[in-house]
Amino acid sequence: MKTRPHSYRSKYLRRFPVLILVSGLFFAAVPVGIAQNEVPLVPATENPTPASNQNDGLYFADVLVRGRPIFQIGSVSELTARQRAQIINRRVNTMLAQSEQLGQVVVKPDNPRQVATLRLNNRVLMTVTQQDAQDFGLSVEALADRWANQLNEAIEKPPLAIDVGQRMYGTVQQLARDTIGNLPSFLGAIVVLVVTWGVARVMRFVAFRWAQRTEGDHNTEILIGRLGYGGVWVLGCVVALGVLGLDFGALLGALGLTSVAIGFSLKDVLSNYISGVILLAARPFGINDQVVIGDYEGTITQIDLRATTIRTYDGRLVYIPNQEVFEASIINNTASPRRRSEILVGIDYDADITAAKRVIKNAIETVQEVEKDPPPEILVRELAASTVNLEVRFWVDSRRAGFLAMTSKVTQEIKEALQQAGIEMPTDIYTLVFRNPPIQTQIPTDADQVEQVDGNSRLVLPRNESV
Repeated sequence: MKTRPHSYRSKYLRRFPVLILVSGLFFAAVPVGIAQNEVPLVPATENPTPASNQNDGLYFADVLVRGRPIFQIGSVSELTARQRAQIINRRVNTMLAQSEQLGQVVVKPDNPRQVATLRLNNRVLMTVTQQDAQDFGLSVEALADRWANQLNEAIEKPPLAIDVGQRMYGTVQQLARDTIGNLPSFLGAIVVLVVTWGVARVMRFVAFRWAQRTEGDHNTEILIGRLGYGGVWVLGCVVALGVLGLDFGALLGALGLTSVAIGFSLKDVLSNYISGVILLAARPFGINDQVVIGDYEGTITQIDLRATTIRTYDGRLVYIPNQEVFEASIINNTASPRRRSEILVGIDYDADITAAKRVIKNAIETVQEVEKDPPPEILVRELAASTVNLEVRFWVDSRRAGFLAMTSKVTQEIKEALQQAGIEMPTDIYTLVFRNPPIQTQIPTDADQVEQVDGNSRLVLPRNESV
């Protein structure tokens, strides 16, 4: 029986590592701000600094208004850039959440300290320091005026069409910047995936050939080849995600949370696949074996990771989930090439039992298909009501067709041999014993009391008289 080496299920198994990689690419490419805000990050149309990218979190961080990055700020001696940006964002969002009318962001210079503060409704939003001025190559007053203007434009909510257009433009611009910045990582990941694909194919071929020399079961050979192929893909995806700079701690945390939900929703599917792996590894039966699994009996035609297929003796196909197969009691009728058959023969009580055994043994020996080793056995089974029952045991081919045919042939030979030897095989005899016999009644001979009806005599009794 030939089995296709590449089924539609194997295609889905090969796509699973690709899904893992796509998920990792998504987590690696999403900016930090998406995890902190419900509104996607859209960068400002003006990027005043050629400093390092904000995603590294080392030198600069975004000031956000309604989820949009307006400008970037650096760290100061007491606070990191991220901590400083979080304080400013909290102040701005608190002002926007209030129902009072918002004014304009104004600049308040503090010449003795050589800093400037940005205020909204007489509340300090942030402080522009000498370090900020040095970072952007401007004076403190000029940088403060620029940031104040950008905040005023962002706080003043534009019309819906303009706001949507700005967000789309900013998203495309940010995507282009991220793509260019991450281009070496993407190229490195693609190279790793190409190498992984080649190594996985070689590993599948080597594992399959090794299984052919050691296992001898075609389904197990396919399983070993698939496991080697999938294992190489998992390792390759891990390396590719590492090239992309993915934080594996965050990824494992996300997978840990989602695996619980996936486990509950797909527990039956996963249990079928796990049971299939165990069945293919333990091999309680193989292809073309004749088995009894629960209420089904037939020939095994296919063993997959999800279900086992049985063709019953009346020609029907039954697909049994592997979990049910794993939990059921399995009777493998063809695990051994030989199988013992039994026949019950009843002889008369007056018959010679020794002679009957000899006749039965000679009849069995005439059937060539009966196994000579172990030899047939003839045992006195029971003393029944009208017969002495002999149990005849002999070994034949374990396949169902051969088993039934040989059992029928041996039964016929035994019956004909006993008849030729004059040994009776009586049917059941029943003896009736009447413990309370009925009262004998004398039929009157008076002609008036006897009628002839249709050739039969009928007793006619006078009124008020009975027998």
